[in-house]
Amino acid sequence: MAKGSVRKKGKKWYYRFYVEDESGRLVQKEYAGTESKSETEALLRKAMEDYESKKFIAKSENVVLGDLLDMWIEEEVKPGNLSNGTVMAYQGTVSRIKADPIGKRKLKSITSDHLQSYMDLLSFGDADNKALSKGYMRLFSAVLQGAFRFAVFPKRLITFNPMQYVVRRSKKEEYELFEDENSNISSQVITHDKYLRLTDYLEKKKNPALLPIQIAYYTGLRIGEVCGLTWQDINLDEQYLTVRRSIRYNGVRHKTEIGTTKRSKIRTVDFCDTLAEILKDAKKEQQKNLLKYSELYTCNYYKIVREKDRTYYEVYTLPQSDEQPEDYKEISFVCTQTDGRFESSSAVEQTCRSMRKKLKGFENFHFHQFRHTYTSNLLSGCAAPKDVQELLGHADVSTTMNIYAHASKETKRSSARLLDKVVGSD
Repeated sequence: MAKGSVRKKGKKWYYRFYVEDESGRLVQKEYAGTESKSETEALLRKAMEDYESKKFIAKSENVVLGDLLDMWIEEEVKPGNLSNGTVMAYQGTVSRIKADPIGKRKLKSITSDHLQSYMDLLSFGDADNKALSKGYMRLFSAVLQGAFRFAVFPKRLITFNPMQYVVRRSKKEEYELFEDENSNISSQVITHDKYLRLTDYLEKKKNPALLPIQIAYYTGLRIGEVCGLTWQDINLDEQYLTVRRSIRYNGVRHKTEIGTTKRSKIRTVDFCDTLAEILKDAKKEQQKNLLKYSELYTCNYYKIVREKDRTYYEVYTLPQSDEQPEDYKEISFVCTQTDGRFESSSAVEQTCRSMRKKLKGFENFHFHQFRHTYTSNLLSGCAAPKDVQELLGHADVSTTMNIYAHASKETKRSSARLLDKVVGSD
């Protein structure tokens, strides 16, 4: 056990003890305590215990939580193997934490109680803050866990991770015991009639979000996957498409980027005759628009950018008359606007939001419902759950079944009525 002592200088007490330097020699280190001798002696005992167990002295000094989060992003997250999408999500979360008062608190003063209160605020919300979903809570927890672990080692700014004592708590689900059965049902499935109403409306308005919505309805692709499709991904003869990439706007870098899919997996999805005809018509329409706009037609490109061992694929557009820069590579997106410019996922989402106000019965509408609908239709048609999982690109089949267990009321009725057949056979 290292030997230590305390001494008074002016009004303040200081504590010191011997530690090994990098060459293995014993050197004496002194640290400021308080104006109380007993409190300073307690600090000495704690510092010596920490040193004996971890063999280093914390050096947080004036580092605040926001500083730590920035260091963690630059020194551990960016050089790591995480996808660009995950890095972007972590950076967005870090910005939100830094905007909160806890982001300005000194690292050495943050306790598990502070972090628990912050996580509870995120989970339950208050008069000024809306409660976050479980998905966002997992994201905030992952960021804080990782950053504080990084602060302990390799940065050695603190001697233990206060997040290890924090638990994620959430509200208990409540429901009205005597509410009318049909008074507050929000369906995650789009009926075919509603789908036709939506597509008819968009077609009349010549809205470029029409094609992404049609593709999603018949394939279950995520919004970024739909907008990232190129004509090279579509096999119209054998009627299947290959999902290789996703397109999204990086709010941290302020760039539209092409990246991997959510699971970083390439998958193929077969499609029906109806979608085959839709895609053939879309391809012909693009050719007509190319002739119509001529030199004013917009070409889409991607550019490879490397930053700190991380590669980004940025998306750019130029009129056909402009000379193509050497580092630009042309890409033929399936979903484009009339003038050839790619249809972004944010533009499609904006259309979906506007439909909530413009179309009756679409008050809770969002793009992801097409994914629910596609799965519901397949499961209702007795498709094998394992096949549905692979078509959707889920990590495992339990995800597919857990999320879409509510597939349709009619399917549940049919399953329940199987009991009549069993009883009748006795």
